[in-house]
Amino acid sequence: MDANGRRTEVTVLVVDDSTAGRFALGKLLRRAGHQVVTATTGRAALAELDVRLRAGTLPDVALVDVDLPDMSGFDLCRRIKARPHMAGLPVVHFSAAPLAPADRCQGLDAGGEAHLAMPAQPGEVGAVVRAAVRAARLRADDHALARRLSLLSETIVSVQAARSPQELADAAADGTARLTAGPAAVFVLGPDDELYRGTSRDRTSLALPDAGAHRTVAALLRRLTRGQTGVRITTVPAPLWPAGFFRPGVEHDARLALIPTGDGRAAVCLATPTRGVRRVDPEKEALVARLAQATVLAAEPLLMYQVERHVALTLQHSFLPQPHRLPELPGVEVAVRYVPASRDAEIGGDFYAALRTPEGHLAAVGDVVGHSLEAATVMVEIRHALRAHCVEESDPAVLAERLDRMLRHYHPEVTATLCLVLIDPGTGRVRIANAGHIPPLIIRDGTGADYAKASGPLLGLGVPHPPPTELVLDPTDRLLMVTDGLIETRGTDLAVSMEQLRAAATGALPGLDALCDTLLDCFGHEREDDIAMLALRLAQ
Repeated sequence: MDANGRRTEVTVLVVDDSTAGRFALGKLLRRAGHQVVTATTGRAALAELDVRLRAGTLPDVALVDVDLPDMSGFDLCRRIKARPHMAGLPVVHFSAAPLAPADRCQGLDAGGEAHLAMPAQPGEVGAVVRAAVRAARLRADDHALARRLSLLSETIVSVQAARSPQELADAAADGTARLTAGPAAVFVLGPDDELYRGTSRDRTSLALPDAGAHRTVAALLRRLTRGQTGVRITTVPAPLWPAGFFRPGVEHDARLALIPTGDGRAAVCLATPTRGVRRVDPEKEALVARLAQATVLAAEPLLMYQVERHVALTLQHSFLPQPHRLPELPGVEVAVRYVPASRDAEIGGDFYAALRTPEGHLAAVGDVVGHSLEAATVMVEIRHALRAHCVEESDPAVLAERLDRMLRHYHPEVTATLCLVLIDPGTGRVRIANAGHIPPLIIRDGTGADYAKASGPLLGLGVPHPPPTELVLDPTDRLLMVTDGLIETRGTDLAVSMEQLRAAATGALPGLDALCDTLLDCFGHEREDDIAMLALRLAQ
């Protein structure tokens, strides 16, 4: 083996029906240190190659007599070159009889590398064999490099398409395994020291290293990348690298390609098993280093989004009152739910509110259009503005107009949907102002459910809002308000989803909590948007 793990000995297939010729060539080649395999016919040579192909031990070069008893050496060469897994085998023709230039050209056109006129000097035979093998190995190296570059390009596309740090780690691990033809593990270390791990697909999910091993890797990566810029290639010996990341329960030295993000607060590590740097393939390492650079570039916005998402969720949770902290609304029972979108989805501006006003109790559910930290902050402003205005104003249509003006003044590029419900607990009278939102659903005890006929323009458009819609709640009625994150599904018409919601609410058990929990069970799994929900009824 050479430094790159490639065989240095040469195996030569000699195809000659002459016993004396096979003996003479075999003796000459063995004396030069080569291994020799012989065949007497073209069919025998093809059979020998088939056996060796299955065993993974194809010869390095074939010396083929032009005059074989069952086919010409040129025909044998064509058949060898026609088989995809044998096409790279170099073929050198030889003949004892003189050949015309046209015949020698025929051998070259068939795919042969050269022609030897026998008897030939031992030095010439050796030189032709070495040249043929050298050219074949260079072609194989070029093909392997082209294949790896193609794999690198495919992996970079997959890495760039990742929607989360976990998807990123998985895609990079698969790509690293394909580039190195072995197991691989990829780690993305976030600024909060959260470690995302991806392993190649051939690594079973059983018996993965425990949390202690992940903490060890996180601490190691943080130490190795401190103050570093660019890609660093290093080997970590098995005692320092936890067992099991490459194969269950097996210790390995780990060859790491490490690179920090531009601000140095996060890092990416591509890890493969190794038995020592002397067996390292420099071309493979160069490709892995390029993949590490592409991975960290893709990781930076994903990790930044994770931080932004955490800030936005904290903001939402801090300003949305929890059920046990809702203000007392005498004569009215209220239940609320808030469910953030799935981990990979963007943060939204969904909110709810339950407030006391001079003329009754005000319930609100809204959604700032867009998914970002800005949407969450605008949500907070709308909610606070609503709380301030309803101290002196109760009419939901007037409140909608004021919020519309506030939004246009401070955030002219932002729109929001909002449904406001003012309920008089003494009479059950309800007034509804709806600004582009899903209208409230009224669930009548034992008689079904219907959406209130309330509509109006979004907040932020400057379009006048219609007078409130009025209706009366019976003591057994329940009023439900939701954001579209509960039911909206890509590719499904919203009207269809609203009808499914109506049917599910009709069949829900009595009670506000039972209603909310039933709907979350039906619709609330792995949603792409946040869910805000408020249900109310007159106190029993």
